[in-house]
Amino acid sequence: MVVLRTTNSKPTRSESWTEYLHVLRTAIAEPKKRLQFFSLTVGFDSMSEPNFEGTDINHHGSITHDEFKRPEIHSLSCSSTEAEGLEREDEADLKRLLMADVGDLPLVPPSAVDSNFVPYFAPDFIKPGHDQYVYRHANGLCVIGLAPTHLVFKDEGGVKAVDFNVGKSDRSGMKVTGKRKKNAQHFESNTALCKVCTKDDTSYIVRCCVKGSLLEVNDRLIKQPCLLNSVADREGYIAIIMPKPADWLKTKPMLLSIDEYKKLRELS
Repeated sequence: MVVLRTTNSKPTRSESWTEYLHVLRTAIAEPKKRLQFFSLTVGFDSMSEPNFEGTDINHHGSITHDEFKRPEIHSLSCSSTEAEGLEREDEADLKRLLMADVGDLPLVPPSAVDSNFVPYFAPDFIKPGHDQYVYRHANGLCVIGLAPTHLVFKDEGGVKAVDFNVGKSDRSGMKVTGKRKKNAQHFESNTALCKVCTKDDTSYIVRCCVKGSLLEVNDRLIKQPCLLNSVADREGYIAIIMPKPADWLKTKPMLLSIDEYKKLRELS
């Protein structure tokens, strides 16, 4: 903080008011850029009302009046050594936040799913062995898909077809538009999303798992059902559902966390 006060000392004729302003500008410009906040107080309580009789204007155009009192600049800020110490501490804290310790980093970087979603699982949903996952994003969206322990993956031939034409309508023909998700269908947790068929002609029904609005189905699975065999937890997802907050709070206790799911299915 820089405080400007006046004293009773009188300037000489060579010390003009312009020079005082120059001193003030220099004092303000000298603090480090990181100290961006300062207060400037000018005290004129001891300065008498100026009398311009006998005022002398020199050849530089500066006013030098005997009754003008010379301002004295007092620096009440911390010393330069303390300021540099604070600056170094700030830089060290910022470095710790931006650059993690190499020893704390995982051997394999987390995937986008691990970074942005919280995984939940619905084991034996409706029928034994029908394990599904629910990946919930921070914005409330839920991605629905088949868990690694689903019965469909135990067939040697794998998945050969995915059919979204179940129930009263074809889920793949639904088009949601606009901010308010116009045309979105509202489903219960046990509503069928699609039918997955294996090469030995066994079919399995995949369900919503959560009550909410169906925003999107992964129609890539119609032409590329093999995505379920290789990347069921990423590109092979089934659908995206937006549950209401109240509905999600009712559904969440019935789902398992990833640790509970691994313990149940004895996965490492």
